Amino acid sequence: MTYEEFNAFCAALPATTHVVQWGGSDVWKVGGKVFAIGGWDGEDGQPRFTFKVSPLSYDVLKEQPGLRPAPYLASRGMKWIQHYDTPGLDDEALRDYLKESHRLVSLGLTKKLQRELGLNQG
Repeated sequence: MTYEEFNAFCAALPATTHVVQWGGSDVWKVGGKVFAIGGWDGEDGQPRFTFKVSPLSYDVLKEQPGLRPAPYLASRGMKWIQHYDTPGLDDEALRDYLKESHRLVSLGLTKKLQRELGLNQG
C-alpha cells in the first residue's frame, strides 16, 4: 500500500480528520483520537503504517515478519502495531486492520460524541 492509498482509505472511513504532524507523518483521527499513522520511513524508504489492535491481534501480529510493536506507543503499554517491512500484511488485510483500529478508537469516545458523529449506532 502506498501513502496515497492509505490516505484515501482512511479518508473514506466515517468521521475522520487528517493532520500532518510528528515529523511529517499522516495522522488520522476519529473524534480527535488517533487511529492510524502513515510515516516515519526507515532508511530503506519502505512505507510504515501504525494502527491500534485488540490484545489478541497484538499478540499474534507482533511476531509476524514485517510487523512489530509500534515504537513509542507499545512501550507505553498500548496495543499498537507498526507495519514496517515486507512481507507484513497484504493490502486487504492492512485495510481490515485500519478499519478495526478506527472502530476500536471510536468505541473509546463518549457515547454522546459517538452519537454526534454517527458512529456505532447499532
